[in-house]
Amino acid sequence: MLSQGGAHLVAALNPLSSTSLLASLGALGVFLALFAETGLLIGFFLPGDSLLFTAGLLCTSGSHSVHLSLPVVILAAIGGALLGAETGYYIGRGGRPLVSHSRNRFLRQGTERSGQLLERYGYGKAIVLGRFIPVVRTVLNPMAGALDVPVRTFTIWQVIGGIIWSAGVTLAGYALGSTIPSIDTYLLPIIAVIVIVSLIPIGLELLRSRREPGGPDTGNPGPGHGAGGGEGRISNTPRGPENGETGRDDRPHAAAGQAE
Repeated sequence: MLSQGGAHLVAALNPLSSTSLLASLGALGVFLALFAETGLLIGFFLPGDSLLFTAGLLCTSGSHSVHLSLPVVILAAIGGALLGAETGYYIGRGGRPLVSHSRNRFLRQGTERSGQLLERYGYGKAIVLGRFIPVVRTVLNPMAGALDVPVRTFTIWQVIGGIIWSAGVTLAGYALGSTIPSIDTYLLPIIAVIVIVSLIPIGLELLRSRREPGGPDTGNPGPGHGAGGGEGRISNTPRGPENGETGRDDRPHAAAGQAE
């Protein structure tokens, strides 16, 4: 619930600003932002991590101009994250071109990163890790639908990842706000740090992919060995007849040798 001090921000809602979203819409803003970011491709620019952390900060008792209820925020965050991911999955069922043919550079990069995560780690681990990577958590859900990830497998892992991410980041903000008095003074620097930290996984993946000569398709063990289990194996590369030609060609020669 908003205090009177934050009411003047309602008319100036800025979806890119965590404080503006929370001051204007409260827990509803958390739900809508997370639903859009994880379920709709147009929501890739929304500040999911910083929004959750800031919401947790504003749930602490203090001199905040906006004060939110922690249970309500957590429920709104979990609801938005889970419903959004499931919506994105079924959007992806409509076809991979929805994400792979986008003209937006960030969405294209997110599509490539999502595919690499699914290929390298398998369904389960990739879906959970993707929650913590900006843009990837937007694109990975429709990618999973386009790649025909089983509904049950996707739902189980997206629920696990969604709860860990949404509730975990919110509680981290609440813990910090409860520890440091007058946390409002440091709100902007803290949000800046969160944004930087959230981009670290993307940077690490870029460095790793550049160091590997052949990228993710260099004969490393398939994703079926990852957390997703046997269902997590992706085989986008068709196995052509050339894989078996050598064996078929050798058999006549071997038979001829025996005949001699």
